[in-house]
Formats: sequence, C-alpha cells, structure tokens
Amino acid sequence: MIPRCEKSGKEGKRPTWLSQDLLVKLKGKKEMHRQWKQGQVSWEEYKDTAQQCRSGVRKAKVQLELNLTRDAKNNQKGFYRYVRQKRKVKESAPALMNATGKLATTDYEKAEVLNNFFASVFTGNLSSHTS
Repeated sequence: MIPRCEKSGKEGKRPTWLSQDLLVKLKGKKEMHRQWKQGQVSWEEYKDTAQQCRSGVRKAKVQLELNLTRDAKNNQKGFYRYVRQKRKVKESAPALMNATGKLATTDYEKAEVLNNFFASVFTGNLSSHTS
C-alpha cells in the first residue's frame, strides 16, 4: 500500500524555544563532554560550557514565555497551546507485582511494593526480585 500523505509526528521536531545557535551550543557541549571523558579537555572547560548552555536554555524559555504573555491578546491559540502543554499530567508507574503475585494497581499499593523491595535490598532480605 502506498501512503497518500506524509506522516506528521514528533520525529524531527524541536521545542519552540530551541534556536539554531542554541542547538549548535548544545551539540558543542555534547562533543566537549566526549572529549572530557577521553581526557582531551579539562573539567573546568567542560563545566563552563555546560553552565553557558544551561543558562542559554533558561533564558530562551523565559523569553518564549515573555513573548507568549505579551502577545496573548493577539495570539490566543499559541498561548493556550503552551498552557495546555504545561498542564498535561505525566504517566504514573505501571502496575507492579507484589510478593504474593498479585498486581498492585493503586498508587498506595505500588508505593508499598516499592518500599518493601527497597527495604529488602538494604537489609539483605532479598526476595524473588534479584538482579
């Protein structure tokens, strides 16, 4: 079957706040991290580059929010798209199996299963969940 239209997905899209020069800086930071791991660049140089990138990302996000709020009257669609994106609820942890073999589906049960597992790891009483 031949597709009749192109797919439009999230692949290849980047955030609105990410400008071309910031993207170049982030790629440079990634390269510098690789060089630091190989011993070609000092930790201070990498740290300075990482701090500049972090600062640039923060400033770009703040600038985007300022532009959205300033133009909210004229660009309501863009403003509410941004607000809706920020209000999305993140996915919770999947259902977990407790020691008796039953699935824990509520948040409280999941917390209990994880708590029991981590307690067993640190006390040495390993259950069937060994690595």
